[in-house]
Amino acid sequence: MSEHLTADLSGKTALVTGASSGLGRQFSQVLAAAGADIIAAARRADRLAETVDLITKAGGKARAVEMDVSDGASVEAVFGDIGAVDILVNNAGVASTKRVLEWTEEDWDFIMQTNLRGAWMVATVAARAMVAAGRPGNIINIASIAGLRVGKGVLPYTVSKAGVVQMTKAMALELAVNNIRVNAIAPGYIITDINRGHLSGDIGEKMKRGIPQRRFGEPGDLDGPLLLLASDASNFMTGSIIAVDGGHLLGTL
Repeated sequence: MSEHLTADLSGKTALVTGASSGLGRQFSQVLAAAGADIIAAARRADRLAETVDLITKAGGKARAVEMDVSDGASVEAVFGDIGAVDILVNNAGVASTKRVLEWTEEDWDFIMQTNLRGAWMVATVAARAMVAAGRPGNIINIASIAGLRVGKGVLPYTVSKAGVVQMTKAMALELAVNNIRVNAIAPGYIITDINRGHLSGDIGEKMKRGIPQRRFGEPGDLDGPLLLLASDASNFMTGSIIAVDGGHLLGTL
């Protein structure tokens, strides 16, 4: 977490999906450093153990739960065990690249099942638990600038993330009466271990020319927006979609 960023999440419990690697691991560490007790959720138990270990060694509190967001029974079972949380970071997602005529029904279902249906399922079950416990809540969905503009080769992904954007707004509208806030972060190109190779070299240099800041983001660039939405600093924000993209959405020609 960047040293100049501060937020007090002491006494809060945060569930982060897709916490076994990448941005999910980063989000878990950032929230833990701000004082939150972390429930790290994902399918890969071994990688989740690494996330928990990193947090506890840094003085934070965390535990792992196995959850497959594409399986409703798995989601229900986890919340049946943990009950209501204060903060949900709905991060789990998958992606693939093909030309528009090459996508199969199986491809479409795989991406939608995780990115949209899974995000909806986790957010809904979490919100039900919050309402049942009679406590306020905070849901942060991880969308993408792909949900706000189009790009080649990612048809199901861009549709799924556009769905997450609209889902965020619809849930925010209805859950405000329950004192549950729902917002989203829409990252641009953020360098992680998964895409580092793809974004390097000539391809990466060409892609950077479409970003006004002429660089890709680092995971730490999302720390500020995450802490803003997770903390009381955003108490009057709901239904907001925060793009963190170096100006990519400005779409200069």
